[in-house]
Amino acid sequence: MSHADDTSPLLKTPLHAAHAALGAKLVPFAGYDMPVQYPTGILTEHNWTRESAGLFDVSHMGQAALIGPDHATTAAALEALVPADILNLKPGQQRYSQLLAEDGGILDDLMVARPADPAQDGTLLLVVNAACKTDDYAHIAARLPAGVTLVTHEDRALLALQGPKAVDVMARHAPGAADMAFMTVLVTTYDGLPIAISRSGYTGEDGYEISVANADAETLWTKLLAEPEVKPIGLGARDSLRLEAGLCLYGHDIDTTTSPVEGALVWSIQKRRREDGGFPGAERIQRELKDGPARLRVGLAFEGRAPAREGAEIATKDGTIVGRVTSGGFGPTLGAPMALGYVPTALSTPGTKLDVIVRGKPLAATVVTTPFVPQRYVRKTSAAKGA
Repeated sequence: MSHADDTSPLLKTPLHAAHAALGAKLVPFAGYDMPVQYPTGILTEHNWTRESAGLFDVSHMGQAALIGPDHATTAAALEALVPADILNLKPGQQRYSQLLAEDGGILDDLMVARPADPAQDGTLLLVVNAACKTDDYAHIAARLPAGVTLVTHEDRALLALQGPKAVDVMARHAPGAADMAFMTVLVTTYDGLPIAISRSGYTGEDGYEISVANADAETLWTKLLAEPEVKPIGLGARDSLRLEAGLCLYGHDIDTTTSPVEGALVWSIQKRRREDGGFPGAERIQRELKDGPARLRVGLAFEGRAPAREGAEIATKDGTIVGRVTSGGFGPTLGAPMALGYVPTALSTPGTKLDVIVRGKPLAATVVTTPFVPQRYVRKTSAAKGA
């Protein structure tokens, strides 16, 4: 995973000036100067998102499209690189997957959407992580068959509106948004501004990711913040929200050393792909599915209030080091510390008692199923829309 080196000037999203005007504390993140928090602070922002609607600038993410002659051709090109079933993605549907290395390690995780418009048949929309996007684009472009091309959308910003009241805001301004099912996409407008949205996000709450032209980004940001339900949220609360939701952060909880099976992401590999393979690392992944992986990503719960941070060692009760924490912190909604980490599969059963070494001392930990806080995605069928 490549980061901009320390001598490179930090990149700025189209909303950089807007963050500064709001008094955001800006920090380097994936080569960008990004808001980690606003003056009210991370705790207030976290709670606001859980209760109302939080607005995030995620324009550092990579937006791109694969374009081929028809859906089957483009889907086959992508299926040679990811383990998800892309062929059977319906128009207007989105799916989560991973870009895999030849050994089954994860190069990045990404969202893949098939536009609903029949005129865009053969196009697949991709959203990849900021720190990986340059490498991802090179990796994908080098492996495409003739007739399928990768087009990057550097001219587009990405906003995320997350929380139980996000739908109320969108219903007032974006035709069709309120009727969307979870993990579907729609091209619509917000007060007349052209946008492309997905009903998805990274907080465990209902919400939307909103793609908009760079030139319209600040206008849309300002319009959204004018709504009483909406406040700006920085990367600090984004991290505590996604951790409570049990969601992976690339480069921390999953990376080139972890397979999707080890990362507890088997749910994202549909049955046809699990059985047929045909993606990088398929042999390893099918072996791990059959025999079980050597290690597994688990959730860890703690007594007390001291959080275990990334890198902390995980030990058995007799002091044997068996793994390490990949993400950890205090969960404001949970009201307790929480962590994700890898342990040998034999120790991955919920209820297993372990220790996490914090400042040289063992902290009692229990393996738990994630999410730590129940996810509240809107699970409605799209049958009514004729999808």
